Amino acid sequence: MRIALPSLVAGTLFGAGLALGGMTNPARVRGFLDLFGDWDPTLAFVMGGAVIVMAIVWRIVPRMAAPLFEEKFHFPTRDDLDSRLIGGAALFGIGWGIAGLCPGPGIAALVIAPWSAAVFVLALLAGMTIIRLFEGEGR
Repeated sequence: MRIALPSLVAGTLFGAGLALGGMTNPARVRGFLDLFGDWDPTLAFVMGGAVIVMAIVWRIVPRMAAPLFEEKFHFPTRDDLDSRLIGGAALFGIGWGIAGLCPGPGIAALVIAPWSAAVFVLALLAGMTIIRLFEGEGR
């Protein structure tokens, strides 16, 4: 329960940032990805803002003894690229380009455009279920 409130605040802030930044608008996302057509550069500023925040955080984290709401930091330990990771990244990018949504903005869009976002979220959940059935839960 100790972590519930900070997680709720962080998730709410993340969702609000996605909505304010236009990431929940599939047309804007597809316009950003259309480099050789009617390109919309506005999401570059959203991404640039995220990169700046993370650059600051990555300078602060090594100086901290522990995170505020956890006993220790949990950093990724794998550094290898395999076909599963590359294939998943390619599938993610193709789906993002077609739908104009990815998981975070898709869930945030449930508040703004519930019917169209619900189709995306249901397809997302179906895909997650299918991959777990084929690859097993432990992977």
